[in-house]
Amino acid sequence: MSFNIALSGVNAAQKDLDVTANNIANVNTIGFKESRAEFADVYANSIFANAKTQVGNGVQTASVAQQFHQGGRLTTNNSLDMAINGNGFFVMSNEAATLDRTFTRAGAFRLNDQGFVVNSQGNYLQKFDVNQDGSPISLSLNATTPLQIPERAGVPKKTDTTSGDMNLPSKTKALDPTQFDATDSATYSSSTSVTIYDSLGEPHTLTKYFVKIPDTTDAGTGEIIANRWQMHAYVDGKDALATPLGFNFNENGLIEGESPTTTTEPLGFDNGSDKEQTIKINFSNITQFAAPFEVSRLSQDGATVGRLTKVDVGPDGNVVATYSNGTNEKLGIIALARFPNDQGLTQVSDTQWRASLLSGEAVAGQPNSGTLGKIDASKLEQSNTNLTTELVDLITAQRNFQANSRALEVNSTLQQTILQIR
Repeated sequence: MSFNIALSGVNAAQKDLDVTANNIANVNTIGFKESRAEFADVYANSIFANAKTQVGNGVQTASVAQQFHQGGRLTTNNSLDMAINGNGFFVMSNEAATLDRTFTRAGAFRLNDQGFVVNSQGNYLQKFDVNQDGSPISLSLNATTPLQIPERAGVPKKTDTTSGDMNLPSKTKALDPTQFDATDSATYSSSTSVTIYDSLGEPHTLTKYFVKIPDTTDAGTGEIIANRWQMHAYVDGKDALATPLGFNFNENGLIEGESPTTTTEPLGFDNGSDKEQTIKINFSNITQFAAPFEVSRLSQDGATVGRLTKVDVGPDGNVVATYSNGTNEKLGIIALARFPNDQGLTQVSDTQWRASLLSGEAVAGQPNSGTLGKIDASKLEQSNTNLTTELVDLITAQRNFQANSRALEVNSTLQQTILQIR
């Protein structure tokens, strides 16, 4: 009996050494969670045994429990590196089209040859699809899909409308509008340009020329009509308006009537694009104050094909790709999952876990909501192993092993003595 008791102690000490050695080996493993060997005594009893004199039967390993407390965070230069600040796990799949899910805290991600975000084992990071306003379509775990970042931003979009806010200086000298010449700056007061796009995504330059017109007298009323302006619009150096756009300001420098608007003639580009393309020119806020010519806003709604320039991941898991054509595309929301009992998860190597009966079913959700933690981009969660503590535990486990080995040795000596009795 004592031999078996001492042997169970040796096995328990060996298990403790194994767990501690594994923790030390993974001290630099991203997303690793340290384990703790938990032991229980072995005690055999029955209704006919004398409990007062009963001796235990040794020790057994009750559990090797992982500890899911937060590890330290390491700052990196990779925008796809992510750390969860709080509870939750990244949702992963080993194939693009599968409902099999694993879970991890290791957020070292990269792009594969198809633009999918994967970890070092090639597993796919899962995300929730979003509506145009960025809200999630569904927060179901089975509704998650692999996160893919397109290298290009869709197809070109021709410009339909341009808009701008500006101030035309009130002290500008009036000019003869009949003498306007786009190549002669002395014949117009101010000008500004914006890049527009045809249906093939090719850029063109739309230039707006402003001419202040001399005051005139109304023949019927005799009133002086002042603060009059004309706008000419040229595309790639060619006049694009059938007639110049005229508008007036009142004595307060504000536009009289509705904001001026006009539409160009069909532009007729000769590069194979839409020859019937026209552009509506709006001015949402145009003034005539005693201040210099100033353009405070100038926009257009067209776009060319864009190349990926940057990927941002917000604390709420929103993934936004920025392209060289100035467009931003919301690609989805990083999916996180939580469990009723984290320690019930089944470890499957590569710092990943699977749900089990003990862990309960995974509950998916958006980062930074409920009990789920937020996403820290360009950071990695380090191993939560405390090396100092593990080294002390290593010494303790070694002493326990030596003590139980000594008990085995003493038991062997006693048995040898008994065998030598005559």
